[in-house]
Amino acid sequence: MIGSLAGIIAQKTPPSMMIEVGGVGYELEAPMSTFYNLPAVGQSTRLLTHLVVREDAQLLYGFGSAAERALFRNLLKVSGVGPRIALAILSGVTVEAFALCVQAQDVTTLTRIPGIGRKIAERLIVEMRDRLVSNMESLPGGPRFQAPVGAEAEAYSALVALGYKPAEAVRLLKNAGSGGGTEDLIRRALQSAARE
Repeated sequence: MIGSLAGIIAQKTPPSMMIEVGGVGYELEAPMSTFYNLPAVGQSTRLLTHLVVREDAQLLYGFGSAAERALFRNLLKVSGVGPRIALAILSGVTVEAFALCVQAQDVTTLTRIPGIGRKIAERLIVEMRDRLVSNMESLPGGPRFQAPVGAEAEAYSALVALGYKPAEAVRLLKNAGSGGGTEDLIRRALQSAARE
C-alpha cells in the first residue's frame, strides 16, 4: 500500500491534484481541509495517503494530517459511507468539529454537509461514537483533543444553531476557555467573536 507521497505539486484542481514523485505523476483526491494548507503548484509537499482498490479503478486519497487520514479510514467502515461522502465530511468540518457533532449527537450540523442526509448522519453518530476515542488515542502523541461533554457540547450546538460554522464554533469555544455553565461558555465565546 502507498502510505505517503513526497514530491512536487504538478496540478491542483480541487478535489483532485497530481504530485510528481521521481518522474511519476500520482493523481489523488483530497479534502478541502488539506487543499487549504497546500503550497502553490511547483512547490514540494508531503501527504499521507490511502489507497482504495476497486474492480474498475485504484483511487488514491491524500491527507495533510494523520488525524484526517484516520478519520477517513474510520468513516469508510460505516455502512453507506464511501470515499466521496468521507471526503465531503472532511471538507465540511474539521476532525475536532466532527467529533463534537458526534459527541453532542448533533444531526442538524452533519446534515448541512453536502451529500449527508438525516439517515447517514444518524448512522454516523451511532457508529462513530466509540471509534473516535480509540482513533484519536492511537495517533502519535495521544489524543489531539478531548471531545467535550455537558456544557461545552451544549455551547457548541448553540453556536452552530446561531449560524457559526463548526470550525468557527470550536475555535470560539477554545478562546472562551473552560469552566462555567453553558450560558457562561456561550457568552464568553460570543464576546471573543465580537473582539475579533
